[in-house]
Amino acid sequence: MNYLLSLAIGLVVGLLYHLLDFRSPAPPLVALVGLLGMQIGEGLLPFGRELLLRWFH
Repeated sequence: MNYLLSLAIGLVVGLLYHLLDFRSPAPPLVALVGLLGMQIGEGLLPFGRELLLRWFH
C-alpha cells in the first residue's frame, strides 16, 4: 500500500511540476525547499490536531 500511495503522490507532484513549468529534476535549492515544505506539512496535521484538542478541552 505504501508503494501505491508513494506512486500516487509522485504522479500529483509530477503534474504540478508540469503545470508550474518547472524542469524536472528541480534545481537543488528548489528541491531542498520542497523537501522542507513536505516535512513541515507532515508535522502540521498532528500539531493542528493537538492545538484544537487543547483549545476545546
